Amino acid sequence: MFKLGRKLPPPSRPDRLLLLLLSIIIINATATATVNTKRFREAPQFYNSPTCPPISAEDMCSHQAVHVAMTLDFPYLRGTMAAILSILQHSSCPENTRFHFISSLSSTYLHETITSSFPYLRSQIHSFDTNSVSGLISTSIRSALDSPLNYARNYLANILPPCVRKVVYLDSDLVLVDDIAMLEATPLGTGTVLAAPEYCNANITAYFTPTFWANPSLSLTFSGRNACYFNTGVMVIDLERWREGGYTTKIVEWMELQKRMRIYELGSLPPFLLVFAGNIAAVDHKWNQHGLGGDNFRGLCRDLHPGPVSLLHWSGKGKPWVRLDASRPCPLDALWAPYDLLQTPSAVDF
Repeated sequence: MFKLGRKLPPPSRPDRLLLLLLSIIIINATATATVNTKRFREAPQFYNSPTCPPISAEDMCSHQAVHVAMTLDFPYLRGTMAAILSILQHSSCPENTRFHFISSLSSTYLHETITSSFPYLRSQIHSFDTNSVSGLISTSIRSALDSPLNYARNYLANILPPCVRKVVYLDSDLVLVDDIAMLEATPLGTGTVLAAPEYCNANITAYFTPTFWANPSLSLTFSGRNACYFNTGVMVIDLERWREGGYTTKIVEWMELQKRMRIYELGSLPPFLLVFAGNIAAVDHKWNQHGLGGDNFRGLCRDLHPGPVSLLHWSGKGKPWVRLDASRPCPLDALWAPYDLLQTPSAVDF
C-alpha cells in the first residue's frame, strides 16, 4: 500500500503502450456511440461527361480510373462523407473514380453509411491490421496523431491490391473544389515515387530533435537533397515504384530507430520527410490549402494562403464539423458546410 502523499512510480513502456491503446479504444467507443445516433442524407448521383472512357462498374483495377485512398473510422466519418461528395461533384468523370477505404474496424455500420449515402459509389473497404504498427508509435504533441490508422498511409502498397498502380491519398478533413483527375495526372518523372505540394519556406529542421541533429550519421540524412517540408495528407503515389523500392520497409526502419532514441516529434510525418524530402515531384500549392484547422495546440482560425484554390484542407487541431456543432465556426468553415451530409434533427424522418 502506498502512503498518502507518496509519488507513484512512472508507468513502464509496456504500460504506456497499453494506456495508449486503451485511450484509442475509449475514443472510438465514444465516437461509435455518437455516430450511431446520426444519420446522413443520400448524395445526388453524378454522371460522366461524354469524353470519359468507358469503364465497367465492377472493374476496381482499371488503369484508366482515378484511384483514391482514404482511411475510414468513426471520429472522422463525417469529414470523409463530405470529402467524397466534393470529389464526385467536381469530377469530370465521377463514375470512373474508384475509392479504396482503409479501416481498422470490422464494422458494418461504416460501410452501410457510405453505401446508403452513395449507392452508386465504386468502392472497396480494405482491412488494416493495426498490430503491425501499434508497437512502433511514439507519442506526439496531439493524441489524434497517435492513432494507428494515421499510419496506414505507410502501408498502402501492401494494403491495396497489386493491380492498383497509382493512387491519390487524401486525408478526411478536406474538400476538393476542382477535378481530381488533374491532381492524379501530376507527372512524376523518371524514378520519382510520389508527388505533393512542397513548402520550402517552412523550417524542416524543427521537425527533428536535437538528438537527431547532434548525431553525425543522422544529420547527414538530408545531405545533397534540397529537402523541403510537404504535407502527407495529399499525395499522388506510384505504388509500383513504391513496391519495387521497398519504401514501407525504409519508413518502418526510421520508426524503429525512433523507439530506441527520440529523433522527431510529430506523428507519422517525419519518417516520410526522412525518406522522401527532396526527392518528390512538386504539385501546385492550390492542391493543398492546408492548415485551416489551425495549429496542433489551439486550432485557431486561419486565412487561406495567397493564390488559387483547388483543395481546402483543415489540417491541425480544429475540424470544421466540430466547430460548426459548437456554434464557434471559423469563417472558412462555411466553405466546408455545403458538403456536410449530416441530417439535422428537423430533417430526420421518424
